[in-house]
Parts: sequence; C-alpha cells; structure tokens
Amino acid sequence: MLSLFSTIHGLRAIFSGPRKAQALRCGVKGLFQNFPLLGQKLFLICTRKSARQETGQRFGDKALPARFFLAYENGIEQRVCVLRGGKEAIRSNRCVAELMRQALRSVGLPEDCISLVQDTSHETANELMHLDGYVDVLIPRGGAGLIRAVAKEASVPVIRTGEGVCHIYIDDEADLDMGASILFNAKCSRPSVCNAVECVLVHRDVAADFWKKALPLLDEKGVELRADPEALEILGTRAVPAEDSDWDAEYDDYILAVKTAGGMDEAIDFINAHGTQHSEAIITKNYFKAQHFLDHVDAAAVYVNASTRFTDGGEFGLGAEIGISTQKMHARGPMGLEELTSCKYVIYGEGQVR
Repeated sequence: MLSLFSTIHGLRAIFSGPRKAQALRCGVKGLFQNFPLLGQKLFLICTRKSARQETGQRFGDKALPARFFLAYENGIEQRVCVLRGGKEAIRSNRCVAELMRQALRSVGLPEDCISLVQDTSHETANELMHLDGYVDVLIPRGGAGLIRAVAKEASVPVIRTGEGVCHIYIDDEADLDMGASILFNAKCSRPSVCNAVECVLVHRDVAADFWKKALPLLDEKGVELRADPEALEILGTRAVPAEDSDWDAEYDDYILAVKTAGGMDEAIDFINAHGTQHSEAIITKNYFKAQHFLDHVDAAAVYVNASTRFTDGGEFGLGAEIGISTQKMHARGPMGLEELTSCKYVIYGEGQVR
C-alpha cells in the first residue's frame, strides 16, 4: 500500500487555470508511455549450478506498481493508494478522490484502489504512520515541517520529497547576462514550488557588475533581498540584512537570500551545509570549474548554466511525478513510474539445489 500525505498545494494545478490543468493531463498521459514497465519480466534460467539472466518464458521478476494513477489488481495482490490531506482542503480532496474513483470504475478497475482518509486529525495521521505490515511506503507532500515530522515519527518507510532550499552560484567567469536571466527565471517564474531558487551566491569579484544586471529584472516582481554585510555594501537600501535563519529558509515567495562568496569551494561548502539536496546550479564559462561543481555538490539535480526550475518529471521525460526525492535510496530526483515500482523474483526449477 502506498500512502500519500499531501496539502492543498497538490490541487493548484487543477484550480489555477486551464493551462496548468492541461499540463496535469499531459503529465498523467505521459505515464502511459511507460506502461510496459508494469509486469515487465527479466527472465532467469535455472541450470544445475546457477541461475543466469537469459531470455526465456518461465522465470523472472515482475515490476509491481505503487502509483494511484495506475492502480490495478494483480492476482490476489491489490495495489492501493491511500490519500490523506489537510483539513484546509478536505472538501476539494473529496471531490478529486471521487473523480479518480469514478475513472477506475469506468475502466473496470476496483475503485477502492484509491482511498481518501476523511479524518484530518493528527491522531489519525499518527496511526497511519505506524501501520507496519499494511503500508509499504509513506510519501509526504507539503512543507519542510510536515516532511521532517513524518520522517521522524513514522515507523514505516518514508520517501522524503520536495524540501527545496535551492542555490545558484554566480562564478567570477560567468556570463553575467545569462546569470541574471537564469536567476530571474529560477526565483520568479513560480516562487512557491520546490525547485525555485531561495539563495544566490555571487563571487565578490563580479558582484557589483552582476547586480547591475540582475536588479532590474528582480525589481519587476518586487523581490525582497536579504543580504550578508558584503552584499549590503553593494545593494544598499535595496536589501535588508540577512539573519542566520535566512540561509536555511524555504521562502516559497518573492524573497531571495544573497550571499557573497570568495571562490567556488567556499560556495560549494556553503551549499552542502545549507541546501536540502534538491537542485543546485553554477553559472560559469569555465568547463573545469563546472565539472568540479558537478562532482562536489551533493544534490539530486546539479545544473551548469541552466535554471533549477527544470527539476520536474515532465521536463525529464518521466511524465507526471509524485515528487522530487531528496534522499539517496532507493530513488533520487523526480520520481516517475519506474521509481515507484518494486520487484518480485519468481523462479521455477526442476529440483535444483545449491
């Protein structure tokens, strides 16, 4: 059983306009391009001495799905997704869950593959987190506080997704016009999503020139800047002093932390100390610096000269994704259909022993 904790954020794509609703439909349809993954078999032939991988007809492992868009019955095993949202969105969640149940009925699948927890109390949430033997995995969706609380409290496996304190580092060999444009996109295109940038680090040798290019763009959206003392000397009244908490903040708003860096290694150390292993970017024209950044930054997605906003299942060709995993096992980055499958090994023999 898959259990998905969510908040009202998941409904924005449906209720924020036809364009996002169309994007949601396209993402779901994209899943079906990967439909052959379900039940796909990797055949094992048993010989007298060992089992080896080989094309055959009788031995194999089977990919088992755990995704509510593709819930189905497989023999006596039924894949189930339990949805549990917050009290702020319970009426909307009921409508959406009922639509999905109707869709299952319309194609002859059991509607109980999808269930919505009607009780939004903390007691019910805690009970769900401890249903060992019934729940295979919990996937909390929402703010960092919810995700950390579930990961700390649950006794069933948890996949952490969506904590997005993302950074962009502007190197002293960067194309500053490109950097300003990428920063504007990463912060302002959709500031409330997990792949939006929350902090920019700028090499001190190019800081003054960079802000001349970046400020007019950020001013278009009225972005508040919270800067360290060195950056404040350049930004003046356009910024306010940053506090220690700003370096770890996921604002989800038109707010940007600004840090001055003396070099790339200093920037990397800062990112690894304050990031959430989601998405990080460097802007540079130096190939060797780019490779060093890619090798030493610990994140699910690391970019060179591109916006962090690309960390998305649809953009990565996975179709709809259930979240961006910020852990290393068993999945990392956008979690599409393949990341939501497990294996069962099925072996036929003719008396072989080991």
